[in-house]
Amino acid sequence: MRLFRMPIASILALPAGTLLATATAFAQVLPASPATAPQAAVVLPTPVDRALVPFNARYTVFRDGKQLGDATLHLVALADSRWRVDLRIEATRGLLGIAGLDLEQSTVFDLAGDGYRPLAQSSLRKLLFGKRKVTGVYDWPAGAARWTGDLKKTRRAPVPLREGDMSGLLINLAVLRDAVPGSVLHYRFVDEGRARDQQYRVAAAREPQTVDDLSYDALRVDRLRASGEEATTFWVVESVPTPIRILQRDDDGELLELRLIDYQEV
Repeated sequence: MRLFRMPIASILALPAGTLLATATAFAQVLPASPATAPQAAVVLPTPVDRALVPFNARYTVFRDGKQLGDATLHLVALADSRWRVDLRIEATRGLLGIAGLDLEQSTVFDLAGDGYRPLAQSSLRKLLFGKRKVTGVYDWPAGAARWTGDLKKTRRAPVPLREGDMSGLLINLAVLRDAVPGSVLHYRFVDEGRARDQQYRVAAAREPQTVDDLSYDALRVDRLRASGEEATTFWVVESVPTPIRILQRDDDGELLELRLIDYQEV
């Protein structure tokens, strides 16, 4: 299973062996197949219509309906007009809690026109008997991104960069910014030595969601699934800077869910 990257998945948005692969998306139920789903207008991401605001958010994490642990998502303003988004998922219950599962991922970025441009990335996965650390640099002048650390040799080769490329965590922020009812959003995911196109279908109408005893009218966003990828869905609300609920389901039917507990703009 992969952890969202949800958003966000996915968060995401990180590969893993036991339970998880990613901390970039999070997610849920299988999205509708592109072949049978109603046609929707295809749009490119719209210009940023609101300034980024630093925030702290806390989630409860569930695995197949049972509480697994906690997650935090932070957006931090740095010097020189740079930003950092941090995701941490910590297992506190069950066998994974005993094993001390702890996933962390960060992306440093700046604003390039209307887009979020990644500059550096780090990820850390810890278990009782070891850890896995990966760091990456997006070298825009050289036109390539490269990762080092505990990852496959095939993922250490430089990845050519294109304008608009983003990490999984940045795609989550972009979906929050760009979601318009009935639209389909297109992004290029470049993360840990991989590059692939991703599409997100935004529901035509808002639907009621209750999270931690609070009720919202939220937009559902499904990542359109490619072969071999997990199904990812999350719900966004215009007035909340982070997804209120994130679901992810893999091909084996294993379900990971994050529910917003609280958030604070800082």
